[in-house]
Amino acid sequence: MFTFYVRCLFLLTFIGPLNTAFAENTTPPQTEYLAEQQNSPAASIEDLKWISGYWQGQIWGGQFEEIWSHPMAGSMMASFKFTENNQVKFYELMTISEHQGSLLLQLKHFGQDLIGWEEKDQSMDFKLVRLTDNAVYFEGYTYKLISHNEMHVFVVIDNDGEKLETKFVFKRHSQ
Repeated sequence: MFTFYVRCLFLLTFIGPLNTAFAENTTPPQTEYLAEQQNSPAASIEDLKWISGYWQGQIWGGQFEEIWSHPMAGSMMASFKFTENNQVKFYELMTISEHQGSLLLQLKHFGQDLIGWEEKDQSMDFKLVRLTDNAVYFEGYTYKLISHNEMHVFVVIDNDGEKLETKFVFKRHSQ
């Protein structure tokens, strides 16, 4: 959980305080958390092949892209790029991998100069909470497939002590 708050602090540093004109708060909440001492459910990386592809969207007055690979060797990998005024603000590298019979989402942030935000040997880890045919719920991080060409991602972001669930609308981009 500590690393999640570190991520939010880095986001606020590089894009500034969240402007409510750009943050899309969701009601009811679309993110979930494991109960204390609850284990992640059994799952396979093949259950998430619907995430693969090239996705784009707009938020916070800028644009983003996220590119997910197909499942292979028990994992998927992705890159995320956020730009504003035609300049890169930050990157993320992510994996979803099979871990202890379930799935684990891990990510690391990088500035436009590729200097890492997290310590070299650390990543932000999100345990699997629940999986359906068209949605995957990691702790504080949800992917929902709306249609073949649209996916919504919900992320809980801490903005000066106020936790906001932010909705990212992804549109599939055909290459």
